[in-house]
Order: sequence, then C-alpha cells, then structure tokens
Amino acid sequence: MVPESAVSTRNISKNYGDVEALRNLSLEFPRGQLTSLLGPSGCGKTTLLKIIAGLLQPSSGEVEVNGHTVTGPGPDRAFVFQDFALLPWASVIRNVAFGLEMRGVAKSEREAIAERYIREVGLAGFEHAYPHELSGGMRQRVGLARALSVDAQVLLMDEPFSAVDEQTRRKFQEDLLGLVQNEKKTFIFVTHSIEEAVYVSDQIAILLPRPSRVSEIIRPSGFRDKGADNIRRDPEYLDIVDQIWASLRSYVE
Repeated sequence: MVPESAVSTRNISKNYGDVEALRNLSLEFPRGQLTSLLGPSGCGKTTLLKIIAGLLQPSSGEVEVNGHTVTGPGPDRAFVFQDFALLPWASVIRNVAFGLEMRGVAKSEREAIAERYIREVGLAGFEHAYPHELSGGMRQRVGLARALSVDAQVLLMDEPFSAVDEQTRRKFQEDLLGLVQNEKKTFIFVTHSIEEAVYVSDQIAILLPRPSRVSEIIRPSGFRDKGADNIRRDPEYLDIVDQIWASLRSYVE
C-alpha cells in the first residue's frame, strides 16, 4: 500500500516566454519515502523541484506540502543544491548551522544539532575546516548536513552526487538509503542516472520531454530490504533498469 502523500503537485504548468517547460503535471510524493525524478535532459526536473521548493512560481496549478498550499520557500522544505552553495568564509559547523542561525536558535543549541549531522554524514573532525579545504564530496556532505539540520520534513535534492567520482557517488547512495530509513523524511531526488534512481528510490517518476508530463511511475519493491550490497545484483533491480532504459531510449534517439 502506498503511504499518504507529503507533497502533491496538481496540474502544474510552467512557461518561460514561448517555451513550455511543464504541462499539467500531477504527481504524489509518498511521506517518508524517496521519489526520483528521471527523464531526458531539459525535461523540467529541476524546474519542478524549484516549484516545490517555492523558488519558482508555476504558471498554473498548485503544490501542497502536508496539506498547505506552497506560496514560497518555507521551513518545511530544504534544498540540497548541485553546486554545494556553501558560505566560503564560514567553517563547516557554521555552514551546517546557518539555517538554524537565521531562525534565531541559540548558538549552543544550533552547534549541538550541527555536530550531530556532521557526524551523521561522516565529517566528524572537520567541524572547523573551511570549504576550500574540503574535497567536492566533502562539500556536498556539508550541504546535506545543512539541509538535515533544519529538520525540514521534505528534502529536495538536485543531482547532489553528479560532481563526485564514481566511488564517492556509490558511498553517497548507500548513505542516502540509511538516511531515508533513519530520518523518516520525504526525499525528492533529481538524477540523470537510471541505475542511481533504481538503487535509491521507493518511487521513480519518469518525465516526458518538454513540455514535461509524467510518463510512468515505477515502485521497486522486492529488493528494497535486501541490503545495500545486494541491491545491484538483484534480478528485479536489473529488470527495472532495462525497463526504464527501454522507455527512455526513444527520447534519446
């Protein structure tokens, strides 16, 4: 049974002048699960993510988060950017605690929360380092810890692993599975990688080329509880990867 929705997008359209990016797109995002948005380049995945975040206004349609209509950014959502978006002059702990600082949380409390999530993303010992002293993968972990620290119920992730090497990316994917299980938050994840989407997702929404609509929704099931090391060898995983590639091949061609 599919859980209740934390986020609902209803008949979302978005135009940029004469360019129609999204057309009447409707999609439900189950609470406490990870949904990937997958489709050809330029199909509007990031546009949809930013509309859910309240960073863009749709031309028509509406977004609801926990039953409330989205009119702009809010504390119920946090965004993990592809390019890290860290404060270069601030230490790791200050970056992670920045959202809490903006909310007026006392320094001792916000630093305690930041330290918890710095440990959780594997950066213990780097609390007082600065972004220029970190690798790309470590900077992305700081961005993830910052999003987690504000305790938003919905985390929006725009290709967060695209700038790291394959080994680091696989470790991030394993860590993300643990976060989804332990944090009980709703994750909305943009990726261009079919294998990554199938590996990390409870639900995969395949989007058509511009103007984007939902072509197909896939919910992997049989291999989700077999452990991170076994997922990529599971026949269902391999079958779903092939199924999605067959669906997308015509758009690529």
